[in-house]
Amino acid sequence: MRVVLASASPARLSVLRAAGLDPLVHVSDVDEDALLASVPDATPAEKVTTLAGAKATTVARRIDETETEAVVLGCDSMLHIGGHLVGKPASVDEARERWRAMAGGTGELVTGHAVLRVADGEIDRVAEGHAVTVVRFGEPTGEELDAYLGTGEPLAVAGAFTLDGLGGWFVEGVDGDPSNVVGISLPLVRRLLAGVGVQVTDLWRQD
Repeated sequence: MRVVLASASPARLSVLRAAGLDPLVHVSDVDEDALLASVPDATPAEKVTTLAGAKATTVARRIDETETEAVVLGCDSMLHIGGHLVGKPASVDEARERWRAMAGGTGELVTGHAVLRVADGEIDRVAEGHAVTVVRFGEPTGEELDAYLGTGEPLAVAGAFTLDGLGGWFVEGVDGDPSNVVGISLPLVRRLLAGVGVQVTDLWRQD
């Protein structure tokens, strides 16, 4: 059974590979802004899970003729901070303002997950859920923040920071699942796979 990751995130792919999987990558073309606009009253968890489900479903329908037996993993991460749910910053200035608000405080990294099982070329079973990890941010100096923003990394990730990259220098700690902060919660995915009748150990690479 093939594992298909419905995400362009190199961090998610790296986490899965390090955890013994060798997924194919298929990126969905979901209009995230339009989808979020259609659920304005949803909770943060509901919003990211809706996005994850849409991405996984789009990819599953695209590959169901070529991968007749597969599990498709869809994810979407956003940072819940100060009562707002934020994704990737649109500009360096926006990332700077976000870091000024985050520095010395905490935020919740919320990731929606969807696992779809494709059997005989059809979506057979679906399991969805979300994970929340509290992130405790450090206080980078102005010079450090300028250097970090200059790398471009904060513009490519939800919340304008990474845990597993350069941003990790400015994260004091996390409360909860650290893999969720990287973008995919391994414990949650294991439970969701079980929910569609798949044991994660059966998906491990046979090196």
